[in-house]
Amino acid sequence: MGRAFQNRKESMAKTADAKTKVYSKYGREIYVCAKSGGTDPSGNLTLRGLIEKAKKDQVPSHVIEKALDKAKGSGGEDFSPARYEGFGPGNCMVIVECLTDNPNRTFGDVRGCFTKTKSKIGTQGTVSHMFDHCAIFAFAGEDEEAVLEALMEADVDVTDIENEEGRITVFAPHTEYAKAKQALIDTFGEIEFEADDIQFLPQTHTPLEGDDVAMFEKFIDLLNDLDDVQNVYHNAELPQNA
Repeated sequence: MGRAFQNRKESMAKTADAKTKVYSKYGREIYVCAKSGGTDPSGNLTLRGLIEKAKKDQVPSHVIEKALDKAKGSGGEDFSPARYEGFGPGNCMVIVECLTDNPNRTFGDVRGCFTKTKSKIGTQGTVSHMFDHCAIFAFAGEDEEAVLEALMEADVDVTDIENEEGRITVFAPHTEYAKAKQALIDTFGEIEFEADDIQFLPQTHTPLEGDDVAMFEKFIDLLNDLDDVQNVYHNAELPQNA
């Protein structure tokens, strides 16, 4: 499956207030995850992974604690996931994941990003069938046979395992995330995960060139500027010097 999972969020740092936006996005995601699955990271592996990722991205502890405290209380904002799909500049395929408390507003905002860049938003399923919805774990290691054995013993449906330059990367269906992570921790102890995520990986890529490259970067910037947008996945392949 290659290194596609490393390439997303590449535009996140382009805006002056990027850090604030990153904190806000993590805060919202941690709140929703803790609200639905419990505020104890030891019993909510998805939350645990999120907190670890937030710390790696240098999100301050008080932002994390505030989100957890909010989730412990009753009431609070009622965020729900929303996913939009379509074709971006150069006819590349795009999936936009959001957390929103106002779906009508969010749809209008996301649709605006598409229309401002001559792109086309579609309906559910327009492009997602061309992506694999994967749980991805990457960590230092050499023995892929031991990793595969541990996962198979835990009855995890493994899609692929890569062993490259002292790093093992495990791909599994997104529904196997918690089971796969628990199996890895149970077998190998506390692992320092380089990647611990659920993502959409494109099955094919669309090379962009010329004016489409600048338009695509504008498109990604517009989406990243929206508070409700959490993740943007795409199959665009940009020139190496872009």
